[in-house]
Amino acid sequence: MTTTPPEAPEDSEGPRVSGAEVRDLARLRRSTTDRKIAGVAGGLGRHLDIDPVIVRVLLVVLIFFGGAGLIVYAACWLFVPEDDAGAAPVRLDDRSRTVVLLLVGGLAVLALLSDVLGGSGGDDWWFLWPLLVVGLLVAWFVTRRDRRSAAATGGGPPAAAGPTAPLPAPRAPRRRGPLLLGFTLALIALAVGVLGTVDLAGASVPAATYPATALAVVGLMLVIGAFFGRAGGLILVGLLLLPVLGVASAADHSDGEDLLRVPATAAGLADAYRLNAGEMVIDLSEVSDLEELDGRTLTLDVDLGRIEVIVPAGLEVRGEAAVSGPGHIDLFGNEAGGIDTTLTSTSPDRDADAPLLRIDAEIGVGQIEMRTR
Repeated sequence: MTTTPPEAPEDSEGPRVSGAEVRDLARLRRSTTDRKIAGVAGGLGRHLDIDPVIVRVLLVVLIFFGGAGLIVYAACWLFVPEDDAGAAPVRLDDRSRTVVLLLVGGLAVLALLSDVLGGSGGDDWWFLWPLLVVGLLVAWFVTRRDRRSAAATGGGPPAAAGPTAPLPAPRAPRRRGPLLLGFTLALIALAVGVLGTVDLAGASVPAATYPATALAVVGLMLVIGAFFGRAGGLILVGLLLLPVLGVASAADHSDGEDLLRVPATAAGLADAYRLNAGEMVIDLSEVSDLEELDGRTLTLDVDLGRIEVIVPAGLEVRGEAAVSGPGHIDLFGNEAGGIDTTLTSTSPDRDADAPLLRIDAEIGVGQIEMRTR
């Protein structure tokens, strides 16, 4: 008598997808069963083997950081098909879809860096629009080429069977065009050399112009490569240029200067001070007419760096500090740190009739300190 051995218990520990499967973006599908809008979060959660609720929360949070979450969601909605074999709104083959999703991921990272390092101003978005236009053009050309290829190979009725049916003449293999990588690198070197010459001649050329120009050349050659030649290696060059462009753009918005103000009178203190990047120090210990500061509000704003305020003994300061990115706050010994941190505190041990100055300090990334002397 034989018995069937018991089935091995399922492994309930460890991931249900391998690292190779996670990296294979061609497997990504939008969910038709776990969806709130387009099934993007459900599909990403299944692909990454995590709870879709976590993905939804993360996408919503990233919307407030340069719109990165919105970029990712919209791209997945447009290019990723559904899991019931339904076609995506923009049809691409697996390889082309993977490339587009990688480019979109790079754009999302740039949007995040632009918001965190460059502040929340709209000027920090300028370099994203050329990249977005180039990406849409590449996607449109690739989609158009795929549709023409499908029509050429699958269109028309099959040939009649039988010995008398003539066999179609074999098509000559399509000649492959020249490899465009070397030509593209030469064009990039020429364009960057021209920009450098203009810069040395005295014209102001922002740092981000160099990688942006190189990326525009790569995008143009990708479009040309969709019809003529081989664009092998250009996508890698474009992906390498994306973080360079993000850092250069952040550097353009950061002048790295320091600001020191030690006013001798209340009239010498402005109502607001602004700095892109660097250290701002406001020393009020030399103000001779502190009573003239009573009821005033001082606004301090730095994108990246440090703010320090020195308060004399005869002045009461009510400080309100906010750090939108990662940073630290120290207001008269009361401390707070983290991301998106706020703190309010008043200078201690002041007389009831001491003049009151309100200080609103805000920084993107860095440290805020208010102390007494």
